[in-house]
Amino acid sequence: MSEPTMPADADVDLEILAQRREHVWPVLGAVSAGGVLGALARYGISTAWPHGPDQFAWSTLVVNVSGCFLIGVLMVVVTEVYPQRTLLRPFLGVGFLGGFTTFSTYVVDAGRNATAGAAAVGLVYLAVTVVAALVAVWAGSGITGWLVARR
Repeated sequence: MSEPTMPADADVDLEILAQRREHVWPVLGAVSAGGVLGALARYGISTAWPHGPDQFAWSTLVVNVSGCFLIGVLMVVVTEVYPQRTLLRPFLGVGFLGGFTTFSTYVVDAGRNATAGAAAVGLVYLAVTVVAALVAVWAGSGITGWLVARR
């Protein structure tokens, strides 16, 4: 298996050793700081809006759907408005929104619904989350793209 020719981050030429070295620490710092803030925001929402094991996990749904909408917005912003801001995507996309969204908790919530005797709630929750998250990404990128084009 050969090594990929394109770097994971298009802002870095992996063939140039100096770029590999100098780019690592700022990106790691941006991802880490964003991840801490995103996880704290998610924790705050889940603490303020708790649910039982047999209830629909509204707080997790809101976090995941709003996070997906914001990912759609962010992708347009970093590609069309601020492409030169190399730490914006790692900080907000990978860091903040990666720490904010929680699709692992989504699966755990559905499993708890099933073991608590509310399998139908869990199945509805699974389906609604997937559909709403995909629509949210589409809407976020579409609305933002439209607004950027009008500018």
